[in-house]
Amino acid sequence: MELYARVRRAVVVDKMSEREAARQFGLARETVRKMLRYSVPPGYRRRQPARRPKLDAWVRTIDQILEEDQARGKKQRHTAKRIFERLRDEYRYPGGYTIVKDYVRLRKLSQREMFVPLEHPPGDAQADFGEALAVIGGVERKAHYLAVDLPQSDDCFVMAFPAETTEAFLEGHNHAFAYFGGVPRTILYDNTKLAVARILGGGTRTKTRAFTELQSHYLFQEKFGRPGKGNDKGKVEGLVGYARRNFLVPIPRYASWAELNAHLLTQCQKRRERTLRGHQQTIGERFEKDKQMLLPLPAAPYEACEKRSTRVTSIALVRYRSNDYSVPVAWGHREVLVKGFVQEVVICAASAVIARHVRS
Repeated sequence: MELYARVRRAVVVDKMSEREAARQFGLARETVRKMLRYSVPPGYRRRQPARRPKLDAWVRTIDQILEEDQARGKKQRHTAKRIFERLRDEYRYPGGYTIVKDYVRLRKLSQREMFVPLEHPPGDAQADFGEALAVIGGVERKAHYLAVDLPQSDDCFVMAFPAETTEAFLEGHNHAFAYFGGVPRTILYDNTKLAVARILGGGTRTKTRAFTELQSHYLFQEKFGRPGKGNDKGKVEGLVGYARRNFLVPIPRYASWAELNAHLLTQCQKRRERTLRGHQQTIGERFEKDKQMLLPLPAAPYEACEKRSTRVTSIALVRYRSNDYSVPVAWGHREVLVKGFVQEVVICAASAVIARHVRS
């Protein structure tokens, strides 16, 4: 590098000719010209791809094997050694193992997924369900909790239900929006069957009726992650684990689901006082920026229930989710609408409520 700088200084600053510089420094004139073109040595530059005369004829075969492996489980994919053995035994490959191993290593590196760090504008949210054990009324139950995260501020809402059902999904959104004091502009989900009836070609989706009604009521925009790609909604995935480790350990014991959810709400409120690593403000202070971008709440919350039409039996019963609920005998043999809420079942006919039961 010292010689490189002396040659460049002699020609550019001292106005020495290229011929004289080549003579004085003992270099070829072409070498002097290269030194003048680049301020530092450019290093070796390959003008065309390296030739592999022994391997090039089998490159397509190797690529095809590696592409087929992508559709198989990771535990039963080809190693470089196995590819070499197949080339030798099935395709009469005459070369050695090392060149095959080096090519396979480079190909596998090029197939590995790359990531772009996500940016989260204020007013956006992510939602997902998690599972944990809880003792409710003295009985150990599996709690299915809806976690909603605002990635910009890291504010969160968590609510538990006896099952991951449509009515729980809808009820959780009602309470989350009430807790935040507004509706996120965009919510990112996985491809849960509670929201997605069918995934079509080109990444489009047919949404469920209940989810479409919820969206029409609150006017938020939906986004769905790629199937099997939890990193698309990494913030709420992290919240699901955080809530399980911090809100639900040790296993909570409460007399009712309402008491458990009161505990979870208190934990979410306390978390607003935390200052996370890399930030100067608390979650609550950062949430103010989110709050400014939230959509306003409608006049009334969405009716969070699953609706089913059915007929009253001859013994004045209506079946919903494998349980029978009674109605007045005057409504026998008639069509009724059953509304399944999280905590109760409401039966309607002719736009009037004819029966209301605690849900079994």
